[in-house]
Parts: sequence; C-alpha cells; structure tokens
Amino acid sequence: MDTGQGLSTSEVQSIREALAAGRKPRVVFTAAAGQIAGQVGQVIELTDPEVSDEFVVVRFGRDELPFSPADLAVAPKGVTRRVVEPKPEPEPEPPVVAAPEFVLDTPRVPAQRQEEPKVEQTEKPPARRAVKAVKPKGPAGLTVTLAYAEGEWTVAAQQGAKALAKPYVVKPAEALKMVALVDVPGVQEAVEQILGTERAEAEQQADKLRAELAEIEARLAELREAR
Repeated sequence: MDTGQGLSTSEVQSIREALAAGRKPRVVFTAAAGQIAGQVGQVIELTDPEVSDEFVVVRFGRDELPFSPADLAVAPKGVTRRVVEPKPEPEPEPPVVAAPEFVLDTPRVPAQRQEEPKVEQTEKPPARRAVKAVKPKGPAGLTVTLAYAEGEWTVAAQQGAKALAKPYVVKPAEALKMVALVDVPGVQEAVEQILGTERAEAEQQADKLRAELAEIEARLAELREAR
C-alpha cells in the first residue's frame, strides 16, 4: 500500500462533503506522519486551514489529533488497521578505552569577548484616547401662557416641569398689549372680538344699573317730599 503521497485539494473537498453528510472518511497515515505510518484512522473534523496547516482532525485508537494533508492519504477499500511494532533498539556497544596521551600543559589564551550590540528600546508614547466633547445642558424651556376663561384674562409662567407663576388675573388692556407683541394673523382679531363682546355686556349692565339707580333716586325724592 503506497502511503507516500498526501491528500490532494480535491480529496480534502471530498472529505469535507462526506463530513457534511454525516460520514467519517477513513484515511491512512503516510510516511510523513512518522512512526504511525500505515495506520488507519477516521477524519472527524476539518478546522480552518488559514489558522494552521494541521487542520485535519483524525481519530485513531483513543487519540484525536490534528494532521496536515501531507500526513494522510485516502484509505483504499478493505484496508484494516495495522499496528506498527516499534523496532528494537540496538544494544549499546561497550565503550572503548583509549590509551592515555601525554600533553604538555600550555597556557590558554582567553578568547576575546565580543561586545554584545546594545539595542536601545524607544518607548512609544501612549495612544491618545479620543475625548468626546460633552455639550453643556442648557436651561429648560420657559413657557408663558395668556389665557381667557369665564370673562377673565390670566397669565402663567412655567419652566420645564416647574411652575414659576401660578395663573393670575390681568386687566383686558394689559392682555391686549401682550397679544400685540405676537405678530400672528388672527390672534389679535380674536382678542379684540372678545374685548368687544365684554364691552357690550358691560355697557348693557351699566345701562341696567343706571335705570335701577334712577328708580331708587325717584323713590328717594318722593320720600323726601312726603315729610
């Protein structure tokens, strides 16, 4: 059985498809795998080849180890697992005792020590972190409300959720001055219409009071004449 050639690209793709289908293809270890050459295992997973060249995970016996495609070959059909017995190590030969030699004791000249090149390390300045500018929070919005209800004009002021001034009554003339500052079509006409209606009602009430006062004065005059 030839175990010298590793897996080709097409064979790796076939193994990937077989794993996706739920099968575990059988492979045989090549001579590049060392002492386990000739043994048969099962491919159980293919990892990322860009991370490591040994991306073919093979289960043989109780071990599950990654190998490169060069370490494996597609196992022919009918191949069974073959356990390679380790070769017996040769017995060590007895050491050879050499004859003693007479050597004159000569002074040794110390070897000149080479100065090791100094490598200067420059510290990189710490990276600056971008600081996001925090926009200061402005004051809450101010709302001034001019309202008319039940014959009275009121003004109220509120900042955010806080009431600065509770509604208080203002004179119609002051309300008209406030509305005059707002240049919005129709607003001033509506206010003048309200003031006209109030003026007419006030005149009617004044005429009624004058008539009642005239009657009271006439009655008072009659009582004076009766003395």
